[in-house]
Amino acid sequence: MNRFVEMLRGKPMTLIMSLPRNDVGLCRVAFEAGADAVKVHSNLSHHASNNQFKPFEAYEEMFGEMLQSAPGPMGIVPGADVSEVLHTAKKASVLPFDFFSLYAHHAPPQILSLPQALMTACAFDYTDAEVAGISNAGASVLEASVIPGDGYGQPLSLRDVIRYRRICEGTRLPVVAPTQRRVLPDDLPYLRDAGVKGIMIGAIVTGSEQASIARAIESFRRAIDKL
Repeated sequence: MNRFVEMLRGKPMTLIMSLPRNDVGLCRVAFEAGADAVKVHSNLSHHASNNQFKPFEAYEEMFGEMLQSAPGPMGIVPGADVSEVLHTAKKASVLPFDFFSLYAHHAPPQILSLPQALMTACAFDYTDAEVAGISNAGASVLEASVIPGDGYGQPLSLRDVIRYRRICEGTRLPVVAPTQRRVLPDDLPYLRDAGVKGIMIGAIVTGSEQASIARAIESFRRAIDKL
């Protein structure tokens, strides 16, 4: 089994750091601070970090350096345009990435033929049937990216937890919740009880500098280790 998927299935909760920018130092700090896995991006505009990521080729050497020293799994978002994603994913698949991360509406079906696991995200406007259907579409992990953009950065609510629970109950895949809300370490027991197997933290809760990222990861790591 893919080691990222195995980690999600085997641990009480997996801590994933979604880097706000591609940077070898940030990747190193993330793992040193306690992240189980790290995710990078290419060829897209990222809403949460307000960052524009260049095409894959601009980072290829950097990604190779990150992967060479990474002590845990790494994944990549290969874009946000279904007509271009496969081209980028094929190039990225030559590197030892463990997983691709994509919304279902950005993922060409042919990406399933590549060796990396696929973490498929559902957006806030997906129907329950579409979310459930991801289980049978070839994905290995379901990312519950279900908060509308105007709700980013707001505190986690009980309604959100209920939504995550319904998603977890409706799939046989491990579910990852990204921090579109301003999730706190104290929220993790409630997400765990809802069935969430991974928390993917990013700029909304970590900031974008090494010091703030390290502090946030350490805080989430302590909370996870108490679960």
